[in-house]
Amino acid sequence: MKQLEKNSLLIIGGIALFTILFGIGGVPLLDPDEPVYAETAREMLQTGDFLSPRIFGSYWYDKPPMYYWLVAISQMLFGFSEFSARLPAALMACGTAIMVYVSTTKMFNEKAGFWSALVLTSCIQFFYMGKAAVTDTTLLFFMTGAILSFAHKKYWLMYACMALATVTKGPIGIVFPGAIIFLYLAITGQLREILRMHVIRGLLLYFLIASPWYYAMYTVHGMEFINTFLGFHNITRFTTPEHANRVTFWYYFPVVILGMFPWTGMLVQAIKASICESRIDDMRQLLLYHVWWIFVFLFFTVCQTKLVSYILPMFPPLAVIIGWNISRMLAKLRHNTTFYSWMFGSGLLFLLLGAGWIIGSQYLPETAFSLIMLGVLTVILGFGAVFSLWYYRDIEMSCWLHTLIGVVTMCVAFAFVMPVLADRFSVKTMSGVYLEQCEQATPIYVDKFLRPGFMYYAGKPGIEMLPKTGALSEALRNGQHKYILVRGLEYRRVQKTKQIPTNVTTVKEISDIYLLEQK
Repeated sequence: MKQLEKNSLLIIGGIALFTILFGIGGVPLLDPDEPVYAETAREMLQTGDFLSPRIFGSYWYDKPPMYYWLVAISQMLFGFSEFSARLPAALMACGTAIMVYVSTTKMFNEKAGFWSALVLTSCIQFFYMGKAAVTDTTLLFFMTGAILSFAHKKYWLMYACMALATVTKGPIGIVFPGAIIFLYLAITGQLREILRMHVIRGLLLYFLIASPWYYAMYTVHGMEFINTFLGFHNITRFTTPEHANRVTFWYYFPVVILGMFPWTGMLVQAIKASICESRIDDMRQLLLYHVWWIFVFLFFTVCQTKLVSYILPMFPPLAVIIGWNISRMLAKLRHNTTFYSWMFGSGLLFLLLGAGWIIGSQYLPETAFSLIMLGVLTVILGFGAVFSLWYYRDIEMSCWLHTLIGVVTMCVAFAFVMPVLADRFSVKTMSGVYLEQCEQATPIYVDKFLRPGFMYYAGKPGIEMLPKTGALSEALRNGQHKYILVRGLEYRRVQKTKQIPTNVTTVKEISDIYLLEQK
């Protein structure tokens, strides 16, 4: 049955809204990325300039404006807050889950669509990124829309989604969907389909939507915009590592293993079944999802700059493959059916992650109780999921327990763990200390990593200090009265060289962030 079910839509929408929206206003913006987007949107509102993104009062060309525009609208409606900064990304994540349900139902069946959406909604990487005030889930929404529009032969919608993705994060908005679609058509011998995709007129539509902002930026800022946006933020980041210690071929393997939790244990079995046990029609359709996730994984494995968020576009196709496999097993369930691969994979992951939460509590004593409880709940619910497969052969019960584990992980993390650990990852509290205890007219030097958050919460750009460049030592040498906001690792690096003058005192130290004063 390929008809949408109203009850399924309500369940998916309700779980997605709860999982993604829960706690987005209760945790400060995490340094350094989230404050960048919130502050840039705020400066758009303050200046009335919605063309040229700027931060610290200066133009910058890191990203196109789509997410800034969405956050600015949210800030106009709800004020300047963590909630308003994160709301657009959260709604895009919820929209992606609904889109996956609708598309997968029409392509395969309603059960496949239902479980694909729940798998996506309850996996760690998806709900974490859905709560983050960054561009990735907005890009994911439009990129997923482009590829799924192709799958359903909605070609005009495909070009529109590519264009909006390009206004969200640049050329990747057309390069990724275009490459995935072309590779799929080539592998399946359907290159003639390109002739029916209105390519010339479709590209005209694409440029009609995507190009006005780029043209206006070039008109206003000239080659500086082209060189910085295309040259550095696209080409250089692909060819040159931004974080040299992450340049390893295996970097994304643990990201996928943890990011797909609690569904990781089914992943290998689902991929194998989609190749070896699918019907011809299903196999041809599933091949698109395989090309999709493999292309994303290989591209960013080759890419020299590596970030956890980059491979988020892998998760919808992997969720569909798992959802299809759940539907297949439900349709072919027999009394003597065994699920050894699924039971072993999931059981092992539940034990490892449960143990990981408990061990991690030793290093984060302020959240010890919450992490121990999360570890215990992970093991108990995981045992229930495995037991329901082994003893009752109940696939749906096991899947609901998998979903519950994901939701419980999210609730504990964002209700009890993240709020307590917030000062380790956000400069919000320290900004409040600065505003209350420091002379506002005195210059303040700010670690580059902390500067966006300080600007957002304290309203001052400060004087930037680049880490590992001697900037802190140089600031201390000039001897003038000043404040310094710096991370502990940078402060200790200078302390080891015995270059801290005697007239430097600590105003406040919070979770290894130091507010210093030099008189």
